[in-house]
Amino acid sequence: SRYRSEERKKKKLLEELGENSLPYLTPADADFHQLWKTKYSKLVFRKSDTVPEELHQMVQESFLTLREHNCFFQDLVRIKGKDFLTPVSRILIGNPGCTYKYLNTRLFTVPWPTEGYDIKYCSPQIHDACKALMRLNDYLHIEAVKALRGQNLSETKEIKATTVINREQSLATSLTEQGSVSKDQSSVCMPEDDRSLQNRTSYNLTLLNYMDPLQMLYLKQEPYFGMGNMAVSWHHDENLVEKSTVAVYNYSCEGDHEQELKGRDPAVWHVGLKVAWDIETPGLAVPLHQGDIYLMLDDLNMTHQHCVLAGLSPRFSSTHRVADSSRGTLEYILGQCELALQNLQTDSDSMALKSLEAAVVKQVEEIHNEVEFEWLRQFWFQGKRYLKCTDWWLKPMAKLEEFWRKLEIMTSLVLSEVRKEQQIEEQRKETISCFLLLLKERQKLRQEWTARCQSDAAESLPEDQKPECYPFWTDDDECNMPLPYDLEEVIAYLQNLVQWIE
Repeated sequence: SRYRSEERKKKKLLEELGENSLPYLTPADADFHQLWKTKYSKLVFRKSDTVPEELHQMVQESFLTLREHNCFFQDLVRIKGKDFLTPVSRILIGNPGCTYKYLNTRLFTVPWPTEGYDIKYCSPQIHDACKALMRLNDYLHIEAVKALRGQNLSETKEIKATTVINREQSLATSLTEQGSVSKDQSSVCMPEDDRSLQNRTSYNLTLLNYMDPLQMLYLKQEPYFGMGNMAVSWHHDENLVEKSTVAVYNYSCEGDHEQELKGRDPAVWHVGLKVAWDIETPGLAVPLHQGDIYLMLDDLNMTHQHCVLAGLSPRFSSTHRVADSSRGTLEYILGQCELALQNLQTDSDSMALKSLEAAVVKQVEEIHNEVEFEWLRQFWFQGKRYLKCTDWWLKPMAKLEEFWRKLEIMTSLVLSEVRKEQQIEEQRKETISCFLLLLKERQKLRQEWTARCQSDAAESLPEDQKPECYPFWTDDDECNMPLPYDLEEVIAYLQNLVQWIE
């Protein structure tokens, strides 16, 4: 897997380094700007005084509101089969029905106020906070488009789409006017490459981060350059549309202090950058002050890695992304469920499968696994955290669960059909082998999720955040489930059947 190959590269790099550290530059170094221009040119920085003051106020107030309402949570992530609580606390805000997956954990957006959606927030302040972040999202989209044009990453120099320019001006002049710019305005009369530029900057969500370093008992040390305490280790952002921009608004709640030391100031937050798996190019540590913004353009996120170096003050950030939503939206998974259910024949009193072809069974059982492990279990694993902000996800989850219950019935129907000997032997064998593979996968994942819900990290969480292993049932439950939770016996039965047919 990609993760293992990265681990190997990391080990090799650390072996080559031995006791030495690699060099890195900060603004105090003479060659800092030269290095930035030549090796890190796709990192674009905007000082806080270039951003409208009222936007700063709205956004910073929304951070504080969300912290007051206890909306930030440490995530229970899984790395190399082990469960960890992230040092940073997070909340995902974005388009309704969008999700973002990182380190085997799927986060579900608290929807920002979107036209055409009925979203109930737990308080008007939370509504306002989400709205402010949506404004910031619009602003950063425009900044990213400008930055990409400025870098001439877009082939056409002349852009005829005046609508985009108008849109920029109207938005920049007044961020406080009611409602955000509608999406379709920007797609009028637009050259193809400009459309791609819009696509790679149309953020569909923001992952908000919060950390107070003084509350942390232990922070990892940066291993290659000796940059000090890390809040977030070296990584590439995952689950993004290829070559899309990531935009970050930084809000470190800092006091004044003097710095005499060499290297990066340990009291100030920094973003660290390095060229991936390269020990020739010095690293870069860029200080982050209250209200600063930085953009990672084009393929920077693929060619380079970044980390976040902790200062001494608490810090918020809002990281706007174009999440790859091909398989990560509510709309997508509901569509998958509908597709699977097309193989179910429902008469007034009974249910039957339309087809037992291996390909059809495979598709339906794959969707069954997807809805169970990528959606239901991921959602309930995060306890009741979303209810601090909104109940928006409860209805969709109930709908998905209803679909999933029908999928359980469909699995039991496959099982009772392959028991019969009416099929042509070759076809029957193919169907069973296919079916068996997906049931083994289901069994393995159920065991994994049961264990994840009981890990030490999970047990350490407060009651309202404790993972719930759901759906779960036992044989004596009055839950009318057609199949057991533990599929061991079903699997053994099918394995015998396959051998018997042979």
